[in-house]
Amino acid sequence: MIDHQDWMANILKNHRDEALNRVSELLSDTTTDENGCKLTNTKHRRKVRFRGGQTTAYRFIYCVKQNEALRFYEVIRHRCNNPLCINPDHLEVGDRRDNKHDDWLFAAYGVDPTFL
Repeated sequence: MIDHQDWMANILKNHRDEALNRVSELLSDTTTDENGCKLTNTKHRRKVRFRGGQTTAYRFIYCVKQNEALRFYEVIRHRCNNPLCINPDHLEVGDRRDNKHDDWLFAAYGVDPTFL
């Protein structure tokens, strides 16, 4: 089984330009909604296969754009609360507790207040 942190660290160290090109391809193959979310034409979270590994498109995009290999317990939070969004401006890293807090904020206010 592949360790995702090691896989991403290898990509960032040895294949970053190729990964940046893949990110550009992913982002260009989207539509933008009224909230600025960049959405793929998939019904579920888009997956990306790259150099022997697979992850969600938003995690791949965040890691490559930020040049950061995340640990297993770190999650990508969607400030827009749209799990189908891959807009790098809407993504930030956190943990599962942060993610649950985001859910509560969205239930209470309809959006992350810092996003306004």
